[in-house]
Amino acid sequence: MNSPTACNRSWSISEDSLKRYVHFASESCIQELLSASDSNRFGNGSDGWKVLTLDNGVEISKRRSGSLHTFRSRRLLKSVSPQQFITVANAIDAAKQWDTDLVEARYIKDLEDNLSIIRLRFGENSKPLFRNREFTVYERRETMEDGTLVVAVASLPKEIAAGLHPKQNNAIRGLLVQSGWVVEKLEDDSCMVTYVVQLDPAGWVPKCFVNRLNTKLVMIIENLRKLAQACPTNPEK
Repeated sequence: MNSPTACNRSWSISEDSLKRYVHFASESCIQELLSASDSNRFGNGSDGWKVLTLDNGVEISKRRSGSLHTFRSRRLLKSVSPQQFITVANAIDAAKQWDTDLVEARYIKDLEDNLSIIRLRFGENSKPLFRNREFTVYERRETMEDGTLVVAVASLPKEIAAGLHPKQNNAIRGLLVQSGWVVEKLEDDSCMVTYVVQLDPAGWVPKCFVNRLNTKLVMIIENLRKLAQACPTNPEK
């Protein structure tokens, strides 16, 4: 899997092999998300994160490694429980926040109860960043021993994605290196939400757009907060 492969190649992969690959990749993603959520809060502030904005309790930070940019949005949500927010912390609801012209969003395969393969496709009317882009991603949801909820979302390698679902029309297969949420329970049915997105400028985001994402990250958590509050998990309250 490490050798260079032409973009039009596709791999046939068994479900067991697919499950093993996604388990390995998603476990790595989960650990990266947990590390990002802890950073700068417990004395480990020398790990490359640079705070871009800190306003009204919302922190936007950025870390760069080579050509890869990782963005982090962190916010305290009052009167929103982890169980409420986790209902909207998923690949499809997040994709709708990135761009409204999401013309296809469907589950291709459920590997386990908490592990799925999802196809996302944006249309002709999307902003340039997403126009005609399609993504085949995994979504894994886990509850840690301390009750912290984690959702990891990232693209499958293009060759595996092509084998699962051939590219259609003139869509460009995009690359989401990794993304996801860490949702920590606080007192009074509140929670701390950390949203992390790692971008590959060559595979998805042009470099000139990278620095424009700060505002978008703020709005994604805000919009998902509104969705979560509109759909409480405990109707009796």
